[in-house]
Amino acid sequence: MERFNRKIITLTGVLVFTLFNSVSFGQEEKFLLKEGNKSYEKGDYEKAREYYNLAVEKEPGFWEAEFNEADALYKEKKYAEAIEKLKTITENTENNALKARAYHNMGNSFLETQKFQESVNAYKQALKLNPEDEDTRYNLAYALSKLQQQQQQQQNKDKNKDKNKDQNKDQNKDQNKDQNKDQNKDQNKDQNKDQNKDQNKDQNKDQQQNSDQHDKGNKDEKQQQQPRPDQLSKKDAERLLNAMNNDEKEVQKKVKKKKVKTSSRKILKDW
Repeated sequence: MERFNRKIITLTGVLVFTLFNSVSFGQEEKFLLKEGNKSYEKGDYEKAREYYNLAVEKEPGFWEAEFNEADALYKEKKYAEAIEKLKTITENTENNALKARAYHNMGNSFLETQKFQESVNAYKQALKLNPEDEDTRYNLAYALSKLQQQQQQQQNKDKNKDKNKDQNKDQNKDQNKDQNKDQNKDQNKDQNKDQNKDQNKDQNKDQQQNSDQHDKGNKDEKQQQQPRPDQLSKKDAERLLNAMNNDEKEVQKKVKKKKVKTSSRKILKDW
C-alpha cells in the first residue's frame, strides 16, 4: 500500500480489469483501459486520462475506467474534479466493492482540501460497505483527529474574537467615560470661569458704583466744606460792619465840624 504524506493510506491506484471479468466489455474498451493503466504506472497521468476517457466514450457506464480517471486526477492534485467523478460512481454503480473504494478515495481528496468533516463522512460510508478495511479505518481516525484540531482552533479563534470584542467594548466604554469626564470637566471649568467672570464683573461694578458714590460723597462733602467766594463768615461780616460803623462816625464828625465852620461865616448878599 502507498502512504500519502506518510500518514494517509491510499488504495491501489488503478483497478485491474481482470477483477471485474463478470462484466462484458469489448476488446477495444479493454485495450484502452490497459493502455491507460500503463501510462498511469509511468506517471503520465494526463495521457492515462485520455485513454480512460476514450474507453468511457466507447462504453458509457464503464465505472472502472471512471474510477481510474478520478485517481489520475487525484495524482495531478485536481481534487475537486476527482471528487465529482467519484460522487458519480457512488451514485450510479451497483458494485459495493467499487463503491467502497470510491468513498475511500473521496475521503482522501476531501482530506487534501482540509474539508475534514466531509472526509470523515466519506470514510464512514466506505466502512459501511467494507467494515474489514483497516486502511480506511486508519484514515478515518486520522481525519477525526484533524477535525477535532480544526474545531478547537475555530473555538479558540471565536473565543479570541469575542475577547477582543469585549476588550474593544471596554476600551470604547472607558474612552467614552474619559471623554465625558473631560467634557464635563471642561464644561464645569467654563461654567466656573463664566461664573467667576460674572461675579468679578458684578464685584467690579459694585466696587465702581461704591467708588463713584464715595467720590460723589467726598465731592459733595468737599463742596459743603468749602465756602463759596461770595459768602462771608460771621466774623468777617461783623468786622466789616464795625469798620463801616467807625467810618460812618468819622464821616459824621467831619460833617459836623464842617457845619460848624460854615455857620460861623458871614453870609454875603448880592442885594
